[in-house]
Amino acid sequence: MEAEFSAFVEQRAHALLKTAYALTGDRHAAEDLVQTALAKAFARWRRIDEPEPYLRRMIYNEFASGWRSRRRQAEVSVAEPPERAASRYLEADTALRLLLRDALQTLPPRQRAVLILRYFEDRSVEETAEILSCRRGTVASHASRGLAKLRELVPQLDWSEDFVEGRH
Repeated sequence: MEAEFSAFVEQRAHALLKTAYALTGDRHAAEDLVQTALAKAFARWRRIDEPEPYLRRMIYNEFASGWRSRRRQAEVSVAEPPERAASRYLEADTALRLLLRDALQTLPPRQRAVLILRYFEDRSVEETAEILSCRRGTVASHASRGLAKLRELVPQLDWSEDFVEGRH
């Protein structure tokens, strides 16, 4: 059992970490999220038939529940916002990716999870609904609202239908 678990972690941990990073926007938080999910899964490893979907669901659920508890913590005010590199000093694609990453972090956790599942992981509406334990209509409305907000926050991105549907 332990060898099977270790082999799985060795093969798939990076993919899980990429998803967690897309959710959190912070490498350390992503590592914590994956580590928490793996620790919980290890205790049940013998009973898990399909480990990757199971762990991905754990990551999304842990992220959503962690978000709720973090919201109760007081925010720390600073005199001035942190400096951002001017996009003229960055490659255009890199600047847009950074803008998109920052814009994603402003979305509510469920919208962010839906967008990451649908467009980052290329999941269907049905798969996304199953992972998040919600209805297909909920997935569609979260995707629609999330994309609308991203269009508003990052208007310079190519928001053509081909781009959004992954055909770009």
